[in-house]
Amino acid sequence: METIGNLDLVPEKRRVAGSGASYLMAPFTHVSTDRPSRFSDGTFGVLYAGNIFEVALFETIYHQGQFMARTNEPAGWTSQFREIVLEINAHLHDLRSNEVDQSGLLLPDDYKSSQTLGFQLRASDSDGIVYPSVRYSGGECVGLFHPDGAANPIQGRHLDYHWNGTKVDLYRDATTGQIFRIV
Repeated sequence: METIGNLDLVPEKRRVAGSGASYLMAPFTHVSTDRPSRFSDGTFGVLYAGNIFEVALFETIYHQGQFMARTNEPAGWTSQFREIVLEINAHLHDLRSNEVDQSGLLLPDDYKSSQTLGFQLRASDSDGIVYPSVRYSGGECVGLFHPDGAANPIQGRHLDYHWNGTKVDLYRDATTGQIFRIV
């Protein structure tokens, strides 16, 4: 159960199988109200992805930093992440217009409005949302409400994040050993 998660959270017709399916299913079968996100209060899963590596990097660094601060973790190389390269094939609700920026849906640290929208869209069987990244200027993100909105996941880079006691300040590409400073 720990490995697979709660399959009952994913409608049978929206489940995926085959090579790499666990990457697509995991965000939907391992949910917790202790881990809310931009478009979910944690009662349902959302698969988040960025249109380029840097978007995903900065989005995950921000959220990992929030977690590390909240749990008062000691400094050090504390977190490992995997880049998953995948294809998106879904009809997405588009939040990329300038009018949306004014609506409160894309605030950096307040997710109340965006969680309400996510709940409403998911309840209406929406595939998900495309929106501008709040953490990487010019980047775009998607939040998928079902695993079948993505396909062909391939594991990419292995990354280690360094927590300096206040923020994630470095990341290391575990494949090459190169270390990069976050600015």
